[in-house]
Amino acid sequence: MSKTNTPHQNPLGDISLLYASVLLRATEAEGGDISKLITQFHLSDTALVSPDARISIPRFMRLGHAAITLTNNPALGLRMGALTRPVDAGLAGLAAETAPTVGQALAILIRYALLSSRNSRGESSLCPDQRSVRFYSIQPYNRYNYFVVDSILAAWTQLVRHMTGRYDVLEQVRIEYPSIGLDDVFESWFRCPVEFGAAENSIRLKTGPWLQRPFQAHEGMHEKLTGSCEQELKQIHKGWSIADRARYLMTPLLRGETPTLEALATRLGTTPWTLQRQLANDGTGFRQLLDDTRKQLAEDYLQETNSSLSEIAWLLGFANPPAFHKAYQRWYGVSPGEHRKQTRKI
Repeated sequence: MSKTNTPHQNPLGDISLLYASVLLRATEAEGGDISKLITQFHLSDTALVSPDARISIPRFMRLGHAAITLTNNPALGLRMGALTRPVDAGLAGLAAETAPTVGQALAILIRYALLSSRNSRGESSLCPDQRSVRFYSIQPYNRYNYFVVDSILAAWTQLVRHMTGRYDVLEQVRIEYPSIGLDDVFESWFRCPVEFGAAENSIRLKTGPWLQRPFQAHEGMHEKLTGSCEQELKQIHKGWSIADRARYLMTPLLRGETPTLEALATRLGTTPWTLQRQLANDGTGFRQLLDDTRKQLAEDYLQETNSSLSEIAWLLGFANPPAFHKAYQRWYGVSPGEHRKQTRKI
């Protein structure tokens, strides 16, 4: 995927194939025959080492589920974290490990996450006052996406361990999905209490590691690398119209409710009136943008995921499944269930 592509070309999002490479390394470390996965998911050696190659989020989730099935290890995401290196996060990872402090390194990862991943569900965030990093919700949870949460939280933890040379770096881990019966495995790996069924997905660092200077800290290289990250981020945003930006920020607001113009304007840092005018200049309006975004996402959820119709209705912010059914019938002239049968990708 080119860095100037608009965010709605892959509505559910995509990530760097560097993360797929980490998944394959973890699978191989667990004794799995990765040649089967490479063939099944049509992954080429060239693409797997390309910093610009992308894989759709749903396809990555299916790849992860296939790897877990192959290795019979439901905690494969932890193994992925253990094998993650700064370079696997691309340019942002290299910029992070040269930062003045570990806390600033994590801030770099969050700021430049768009360079290597884009998910319609939301964006990760940093809470400096709590020394914590939060990974957005990817509800509804199922066997296809548990490992995504595990791998992200474990990768952040591994990066901190890499930068500090310490293993006891965390105070707490919080995981949104319910326990899958491996609590001891998770607490042993993270070396701290792990709360399942929590209100968020996050790790909280101890004060010492948060303030520690990374082993690879280097002022000059950090400035050069963050400058390159900033240029790449600007290049990505350069190809976005106001409608593209609004659509990107609207999607996480959809879950369980219909977003308002006021809420979207706040996310964009502008006023409702200004946003209305800007959208009109782009040839659209808030209601049309909302409808188009739902339509685009609905088709992808049906084709690319195993989410139930009621779950998709919730993800799109409809009041109830019948409201989603009625809208889908209007968009495509067929019920969502029937359309899934007709067009589902194998």
